[in-house]
Amino acid sequence: MSDVNTDLPAADLDHLRMPDLEALRRPFSTHKPRILILYGSLRQVSYSRLLAMETKRLLEHFGAEVKVFDPSGLPLPDDAPVSHPKVQELRDLSEWSEGQVWVSPERHGTLTGIMKAQIDWIPLSIGAVRPTQGKTLAVMQVSGGSQSFNAINAMRLLGRWMRMITIPNQSSVAKAYQEFDADGRMKPSAYYERVVDVCEELVKFTYLTRDISDHLTDRYSERKEKAVKAVNLKAM
Repeated sequence: MSDVNTDLPAADLDHLRMPDLEALRRPFSTHKPRILILYGSLRQVSYSRLLAMETKRLLEHFGAEVKVFDPSGLPLPDDAPVSHPKVQELRDLSEWSEGQVWVSPERHGTLTGIMKAQIDWIPLSIGAVRPTQGKTLAVMQVSGGSQSFNAINAMRLLGRWMRMITIPNQSSVAKAYQEFDADGRMKPSAYYERVVDVCEELVKFTYLTRDISDHLTDRYSERKEKAVKAVNLKAM
């Protein structure tokens, strides 16, 4: 007995096929995982920036190539053309990356506007390119008071909306002003160990998924949409 739903219109059945599974058997790429870090504060003493830089060092220790985007000078979404240099820099870095880390302070119970503005400047699609689909994502937050997960939860929702593969582990650093020394390095603590765990897990997930992300994010609805467009073009 066929497991294909024959109640669907006959024209739709071709789009129920599995994508090419040979993609799962091709040799894995060997270059370093490319990771982009975004942080959500412009304060002179920014603990999210300090955590971002600590994360950069750890990711490089685990073998990644890492770039950190400086949000200073990035205009508000829709308040400048996409040709703005900072917007183009952000979009180019997002396209370059195979994984990302989002680090935000918690402000008024959620991520900061600075963090959200960066995410909002990265659209779901630019022409035929989806800048974030299939990329891995780790989320972290810093708090001035007791430990909270509000910003992390908000970023997880955004990561899902951006069609990213958000790893299970996460980091929330409470009373962040106590967790860094005078040189801006994170002190040994359970919080630091969790950051190490997150970085290690992100690198592992990126290695596992980057070469097959097209397969993991291949969707019936999108294959059907492409087929319809192709038919319409031929009919023109």
